Amino acid sequence: MSFACLAAAFSPLGDLAERLLPQAFAADDGSHDAAHLIRVWKSARRIQAEEGGDLRLLAAAVLLHDCVAVEKNSPLRRQASRLAAEKAAGLLAAEGWSKADAAAVADAILTHSFSADLSPQTLEARILQDADRLDAIGMVGAARCFYIAGRMGSGLSDPLDPLAERRPLDDKAFAIDHFEVKLFRLADGFQTAAGARMAKERTERLRVIRDMLLDEI
Repeated sequence: MSFACLAAAFSPLGDLAERLLPQAFAADDGSHDAAHLIRVWKSARRIQAEEGGDLRLLAAAVLLHDCVAVEKNSPLRRQASRLAAEKAAGLLAAEGWSKADAAAVADAILTHSFSADLSPQTLEARILQDADRLDAIGMVGAARCFYIAGRMGSGLSDPLDPLAERRPLDDKAFAIDHFEVKLFRLADGFQTAAGARMAKERTERLRVIRDMLLDEI
């Protein structure tokens, strides 16, 4: 699919999306691909409709928040958002953006990551963090969790102790452990009222998925 076709999903900022998409994601990572960006944009638009915020800054932040690809098991993982922020600032400068606007986008990207453990300070940064985290929970979040586990070579679950009742949780070894290690915790840290409401709904779905899986194993 062409970038022009993908850009249409970022209405009303399709022109900006068409220019930024070629630098926006890694083609070989199905959990951080164009589909992920489109889902994050849809969530960001829903939150922005209730909370406000500059849509142009938000669009650039969504498009470029994963513009540097770092695998989940890389020692550079905690640096991914910083590297992406630096690259985004350069790309937007080349687009002719003001230093202030480029810096605002870069700051949103820097603080969006769970691994970075930084607090977003602007409304656009809070919306980006919420929208990105919404894609880690619910039905899509579960699918992405299992996809990444397969990509990293992890197992589905401990065959003898899937709930880690007699062992430490280890989400590098078992995909289902990641639900307790991270995914169920995300809803408590949402930054906007709209995002928090959506996160509650998706976390409930995530628990149903986990429970259905446990029933089958």
